[in-house]
Amino acid sequence: MEYWASQAQYSIIPRLHHSVFFTMSEISFIDTTLRDGQQSLWALGMKTDAMLGAAAQMDRIGFESMEFFVSIMIKKYVRELKENPWVWVREGVQRFRHTRLRNHGGLHGSGAMEKLPHAAMKLLAERLVSYGVTLTRTSNCWNDFDELRDEVRDLRSIGMETIVNLIYTVSPRHTDAYYAQKTRDAAGINPYRICFKDVGGLLMPERARTLIPAILQNAGATPVEYHAHCNNGLATLCYLEAVQHGITSLHTAVPPLANASSQPSIINVARNLRALGYTALVNEDQVKPVEEHFTAIAKRDGLAIGKPFAYDVSQYSHQVPGGVISNLRHQLRVIGKEVKLSETLEEAARVRADFGYPIMVTPLSQFVVSQAAINVIVGERYKEVTDQVIQYALGIWGREAPALMNPDVKDKILNRRRAKDWHGWTPPDLSLDQVRQKLGATVSDEELLLRVYAGPQAVDALKSASAPKSQVNGTRTLLELVEQLSKKRDCHQVYISKKGFSLNLGKQQPR
Repeated sequence: MEYWASQAQYSIIPRLHHSVFFTMSEISFIDTTLRDGQQSLWALGMKTDAMLGAAAQMDRIGFESMEFFVSIMIKKYVRELKENPWVWVREGVQRFRHTRLRNHGGLHGSGAMEKLPHAAMKLLAERLVSYGVTLTRTSNCWNDFDELRDEVRDLRSIGMETIVNLIYTVSPRHTDAYYAQKTRDAAGINPYRICFKDVGGLLMPERARTLIPAILQNAGATPVEYHAHCNNGLATLCYLEAVQHGITSLHTAVPPLANASSQPSIINVARNLRALGYTALVNEDQVKPVEEHFTAIAKRDGLAIGKPFAYDVSQYSHQVPGGVISNLRHQLRVIGKEVKLSETLEEAARVRADFGYPIMVTPLSQFVVSQAAINVIVGERYKEVTDQVIQYALGIWGREAPALMNPDVKDKILNRRRAKDWHGWTPPDLSLDQVRQKLGATVSDEELLLRVYAGPQAVDALKSASAPKSQVNGTRTLLELVEQLSKKRDCHQVYISKKGFSLNLGKQQPR
């Protein structure tokens, strides 16, 4: 192990790699707690009042920006939580005065399994911009940036800048040269930034030492940020390697919505960066109340508390995301085939190779896993296939797919009667007027969007629901807290105690 003296302090610190020459720099953070953190760990199950209760405090932490909204929140909140997500947008933006807010997803949806009208997705972006959400991060599941060129331009025209994802995966064709070219392609469409995205948590520190420099060198003047999941326990190590090679913006989350299948903990990453002599642009004292708030929510509602995962080498063969594995296990259990899980994951690795090594992100990961499960259950490979797999082979879900597929497998999929039904098919794309005629000619733009994403029946059922109750915020001054508590009708006595101080207040019961 080599050692060297930090320029910031004369202490002896182990170097992560002998080829790195340390320089001081400031590292900023993009917070994912309220979007990817809770999507990864709580399936977007956090109530609006829980988010609002922490929002003002989160604004004090010093994040460069924050992921604030994603379109699939609409379906989740309307259908399952029985809440209007526009309440979060309206109330939430007012609590962030220092942190730039981000949407997640562009004008083709955020990894959607269905193709929604382009006009509706543009209307959603326009409404978010009107509230002050002026950044978005989006992907093409094939890293096909020509497909995103018009989207970046159209979003900029309505006041929203786009960060485009450069998605990482492992396969024989996803080499450093592949990523160097894809980085040049991404920079060529003039995005606000490029985000190197390791959705499977697959990057290893050794690969980071060659890959991160290749990406930065080919990005030109376009800034690059780094987003990784902790699925395999390596994300924090890779963050530290990336920083030493020039990355200055990292995606992190606040515990308990960090680690596990979420992003690395802001507390842990900041502490490690400071130990290496970097300046972490975050106020850790302001993080603690947020951590305590969400930990209390997790314990109250029986939600997961993110913990580091152990390294699992099998992730590199099938690369199936954790959420997809959970759903697969559930579906196999329903049909009495849960014992087939391991066999299905092994088959998923073979199907992915047959399909030309697609990146295992939505919707491609679902296509691969569904076909693998069918192959295992039927007992013969590709005897039965889904409509989505036929569409994949025809190039409907990505123009690269047909050229990359195993020719024998592609022929087996397309040489069947059902495939003929999909030849020449293109998904319908309604105009905004057509969407209105279908879902509500006189409703507001925001209600129309609820109907597009969640369905008219779910929205009609929501109308009688009241706005979320305000939540006591423990970060306020004692006077503000007492005043807030005194307004609660179900509270007639307040007792506050801490070392060297106690306060007992009561209000008289009405006679």
